[in-house]
Amino acid sequence: MSEVSIDRTIIKNQIHLENDSEASILFGNHDKNLKIMRNVFGVKIVARDGFLKYEGETDRVKKLTVVINRLLHIIRTSGRLDEDVIDIAMADIDRENDAILTDQSIEVFTKGQTIRPKTEGQARYIKAIRNNDLVFCIGPAGTGKTYLAVSLALSTMKSGYLKKIVLARPAVEAGERLGFLPGDIQAKVNPYLRPLYDALADMIDVGQVKKYLENDLIEILPLAFMRGRTLNDSFIILDEAQNCTVKQMKTFLTRFGIRTKVVVTGDITQVDLSSGEKSGLIDVQERLKAVSGVDFVYLTRKDVVRHRLVRDIVEAYDN
Repeated sequence: MSEVSIDRTIIKNQIHLENDSEASILFGNHDKNLKIMRNVFGVKIVARDGFLKYEGETDRVKKLTVVINRLLHIIRTSGRLDEDVIDIAMADIDRENDAILTDQSIEVFTKGQTIRPKTEGQARYIKAIRNNDLVFCIGPAGTGKTYLAVSLALSTMKSGYLKKIVLARPAVEAGERLGFLPGDIQAKVNPYLRPLYDALADMIDVGQVKKYLENDLIEILPLAFMRGRTLNDSFIILDEAQNCTVKQMKTFLTRFGIRTKVVVTGDITQVDLSSGEKSGLIDVQERLKAVSGVDFVYLTRKDVVRHRLVRDIVEAYDN
């Protein structure tokens, strides 16, 4: 519960903190987080008698209130504030429609998580997946393309609507360099699939991931391993699709069967194919743009939700 009194262009606000542990996480080591909020929003801010009290110009206080409430929600559902969450929350506040973001939240049902889009672009992406059987998401690194698709896949499987998750990636160096790696073919391609394992492990316990893999409820494999298969009742994600050839993209898109949802993600500015080989992700935009049930979502550097430096780096390279 927050109480607001207005004095001309200045407002005072206070937010109740439930306990000392919550306050400690919110404030950060040596009140680091409070100092960041104070500097970014230009407000006076103090903690006193179980309340966080602050005052400043109306617009600044309103924005800070949204940020604090969002951070408290994260703390109360996960018991922590991961690195960079505060930077992300403050960077996003100028461009978000909070109602849109809340409407597209994802219940993963594990680790007490509710995964919430952090930008309007991400919210459009989640909505597109829910409303279409085939979605292409194109955007730079750090925009949550893979993470949000995996979280929706888990949520859909846990709800019982679909029975299996298939995560695929092209291994663009499947020739000479891959041959020098030790082990069998699975060991050789595992480095390419590691980001998919990491996304899963962030949402469900490692033991649960292992159980799903052993029971074939989740399958993580190189794109080449999907040839000749037809998958029903599945949520299929093709990651790093900019590294598919046109032929590979066609082969992949004809794999899914009845009651199957497909999400294809990639960054067309990071194509690693050999010179002269056209990316299937670039090609498919023109081929399928008028097909009903197919949607294309384009994320930009405004949707980058990693460390704020990632956004600046993406912008620097774009320029």
